[in-house]
Amino acid sequence: MPENTITVGLILPEVTRTAVDEHLEELGKLVESAGGIVVATIVGKRPSPDPATYIGSGKAEEIRRVAGRHEVALIVFDDDLSPAQVRNVEKITGVKVIDRSALILDIFAGRARSREARTQVELAQLEYMLPRLTRQWSHLERQAGGIGTRGVGETQLELDRRIVRTRISRLKEELSKIEKHRRTQRKARKSAFTVALVGYTNAGKSTLFNRLTSGNAAAVDKLFATLDAKSSRTVFEMPRETVAIDTVGFIRKLPHHLVASFRSTMEEAVAADLVLHVIDQSHPQFEEQRTVGDHVLADLGVDASQVIEVYNKSDRLEEPFESRRRGTVSVSALTGRGIENLIDAIRERELAEGEMMQIDLPHAESRLAARLHELAEIVEQKPNGEATRYSAWVPREHLYLFEPYAVRLKAKAG
Repeated sequence: MPENTITVGLILPEVTRTAVDEHLEELGKLVESAGGIVVATIVGKRPSPDPATYIGSGKAEEIRRVAGRHEVALIVFDDDLSPAQVRNVEKITGVKVIDRSALILDIFAGRARSREARTQVELAQLEYMLPRLTRQWSHLERQAGGIGTRGVGETQLELDRRIVRTRISRLKEELSKIEKHRRTQRKARKSAFTVALVGYTNAGKSTLFNRLTSGNAAAVDKLFATLDAKSSRTVFEMPRETVAIDTVGFIRKLPHHLVASFRSTMEEAVAADLVLHVIDQSHPQFEEQRTVGDHVLADLGVDASQVIEVYNKSDRLEEPFESRRRGTVSVSALTGRGIENLIDAIRERELAEGEMMQIDLPHAESRLAARLHELAEIVEQKPNGEATRYSAWVPREHLYLFEPYAVRLKAKAG
């Protein structure tokens, strides 16, 4: 049964009403993703947050009256609250109160499927919960339910700080082992050209991943459909073996505990040869979403020169967005419009790191042939009298090994 929910925002001197309304609209979608229904939205305006209730006692009373009229089961604030603020608003309204971070953590708990995702989410939840634990909570016999209490939240009333800290330590050890395994996987992919898909949640990354790979990543119109990094070879003809990687989406005000625990997943973007920053060009706030993505990529240490901006969902617009930034591509991952332009852009990046060569290697040069197989992407090889002719893409730093046998050099000499 969906929970009737009130969303609450606060206009501060440095924040415009328009920005608050946009953030609350997104908060409403997060509530829907968690299984709730927004029955009312309340916005306050103050010079600074109220230390006791965040929103102010007058607005807290208004929330209580609205909650009573609509049989509200949950109140969600768009900004992080202190434990005291949560308790005070709950006392005034008689309704469960959570903030944006708790809501996002709850959604992640409901979406997590793999061992890595579940471990990351539980760690983030426990680190969020730790400063909010009070002694009396551990003596309550009932268990909470509903939005904001899924996963580890279902037992949080039974936990004390010592148990939580012990569990956090164990989860960090487990994540460390998982990260080592992920690094091993990356090394195994080292010979391939890796393309990471990043961007704001629901920008269409998974649909684009499926288009590039003929994969089966979950592609649905909801926030945070993808939590686990998925990788698969692309199906298009490329100079090198090319692997696409789908990653978890970004969002405004992403809880810092979640960013920390999902860092190993997000670092797929750091390790990738190329990053496709997927942007939903049909979204009214796509420029703000692009900026959020830019900031996250910068925080992760991704070089801007590694990034191609991909403006997705062109099928939803009569006139696709024309970016003034260089090297951008407009596509519809759903219909396939513009995908060839994107593939050409990826090919260009791959080729820029090396060169396609035709090489005649004498059969006696078996060691050099083995090096060619190790270092290059061989497209074709055919015996040719005393030699084997290779068509291969060779990384720039290894060109010197094979230039004496390059067919183009022989042609010049003749």
